[in-house]
Amino acid sequence: MADSEPNGQIITDQVVAPREPWSAVIPKGQHLRLVDLEGLQAVDFLCYDAADPAERYCAADTMKISGKIFLETGTVLYSNLANPLFTIVEDTCGRHDTIGGCCSLESNRRRYGVEGQPNCRDNFLTALAPHGLGAKDIVANINFFMYVPVEADGTMAIVDGLSKPGDYIDLRAERDVLAVLSNCPQMNNPATGFNPTPIRVMVWAP
Repeated sequence: MADSEPNGQIITDQVVAPREPWSAVIPKGQHLRLVDLEGLQAVDFLCYDAADPAERYCAADTMKISGKIFLETGTVLYSNLANPLFTIVEDTCGRHDTIGGCCSLESNRRRYGVEGQPNCRDNFLTALAPHGLGAKDIVANINFFMYVPVEADGTMAIVDGLSKPGDYIDLRAERDVLAVLSNCPQMNNPATGFNPTPIRVMVWAP
């Protein structure tokens, strides 16, 4: 298992159950650490400027400025105004998806012919509501620990993840940032190894 104990003052340390949402404001300079406790568990993620949530994570600018579709140590998560929100300062997995988006009732129905299953879009709505945000504030999200390779012909798919038990990603807040996540409930593709499991969420100050 990777060492998931940060070197600093731990402010929040909790386990998020399978299929559950989570949100919090991370003050500038503090770190958010997401730990994949059992491996192969996707974590859908959005973030917003806490003072003005109209400024929020922008997948396109993050990819254009970094020059990569995958996230890794050193990648900056940019807003729709091209301002840094988070910087990835440590990453023991090395592959995180920026293009697959979140599962929803509608996409589960279209792709898998299933109805009424828990999904990340509903989790996002639950996590956003206490902050006065809703459906119009959901944009293309990050999927931490999910592997979506892209072939030369443009073919892409959600395939078996690469994260091992204890793998983690550590993000430093570059301003006060509202972080919102869904511990993915998907059971119809390998995003969760077909078996959603808990994650550990830590907020800490160096």
